[in-house]
Amino acid sequence: MSSLALSKPPLLTRAFMLLAASHFLHALSFHLFLHLPGFLKGLGAGELAIGLMAGVASFTAIGARPLIGGVMDRRGRCAIIRAGGLLGVLACLGYLLVASLSPLVWVVRAVHGVSEAMLFASLFAYAADIVPASRRIEGIGLFGISGMLPMAIGGLLGDSLLSVAGYETLFQVALGCSVVATLLSLPLTEPAREAGEAPRGILVAVFDPKLLPLWASGLCFATAIGSYFGFLKTFLLANPIGTVGDFFGTYAVTACLLRLLFGRVPERLGPSRVLTVALVALFVGLMTLAFATSRIELMIAGLLTGVGHGWAFPILLGLVVTRARSSERGAALAIYTALFDAGTLLGAPLWGAIIESISYPAMFCLAAGLIFLGGLINSVTADAAVTQSSGSSA
Repeated sequence: MSSLALSKPPLLTRAFMLLAASHFLHALSFHLFLHLPGFLKGLGAGELAIGLMAGVASFTAIGARPLIGGVMDRRGRCAIIRAGGLLGVLACLGYLLVASLSPLVWVVRAVHGVSEAMLFASLFAYAADIVPASRRIEGIGLFGISGMLPMAIGGLLGDSLLSVAGYETLFQVALGCSVVATLLSLPLTEPAREAGEAPRGILVAVFDPKLLPLWASGLCFATAIGSYFGFLKTFLLANPIGTVGDFFGTYAVTACLLRLLFGRVPERLGPSRVLTVALVALFVGLMTLAFATSRIELMIAGLLTGVGHGWAFPILLGLVVTRARSSERGAALAIYTALFDAGTLLGAPLWGAIIESISYPAMFCLAAGLIFLGGLINSVTADAAVTQSSGSSA
């Protein structure tokens, strides 16, 4: 019994459960703002203005990452978690004060973007610190469920709230989630971290040769998935074959079940090998979405892309944690999470231009091409790592 316990250290500790509960409510608060474009349209904003406001949040999130990474490595994770939570509360309060397209809207979007950057990076950094190294990818994947479920819930809950009340009620619910999430983070204590050399700064982590392939694969992944996060709604308006809920409900449930039932597979078979499988699933899912003509095909696309996301995100994050210096883990995770803001900032205008100049199928096919490129980078660098390991052992 004792040897079994030693071979499989526990994941579901008190700190893990508190962190997951806080993450769930922060993510639910953020995902309720999937409905923000409707609020802005009601204030008179056009499509361009709505897109620019979304870009402001991503731009400020990217700009804040270097400072966030440095503070996490020098001062720890808890300060960033709590400060990010407080900014989230202030942003939700700010939305309640917005009554017109005044400069206040832009300020609130910027604050919300910084809050998202702080929370996304610090919550996953804390999770990476407390899960056992031998179960890192499994633990990160399991923790990620607390952020995936709100993706499925947020849209439906927002629909329900808006059907019986208005946007003020939706913002109040988001505020309540943010407040409770921040309170749940208060009992967390700074996790123990491995001793190591002094952090060298975020730019060193950006150009670290061991991490560069992960940044390239991660940016391909983040930009490609932005195609359906950003444009699935308008795709289905132009091609009424199903609903956003059909796709994202299947997507989120598949990703969560994969992590629950098969969370240990990457560490048993090898992260790079399973990452290749995940990227193949994403590629096929995007190609299916490009040519979907029925609800069942839309849901199959959701299932395949859910498999891809369910494994790709925690595997890439786990590889970042493994390859980064322990003293620079905060900087490395700040960069990794910034890839998803960069994917939105770069991908949204790119995909929009392709849709306008060619078509939706062309856009999804090109997104699939990015996934193929990410898989190729992973395959080449994984082979190089194996060759280098074999040479050193010989």
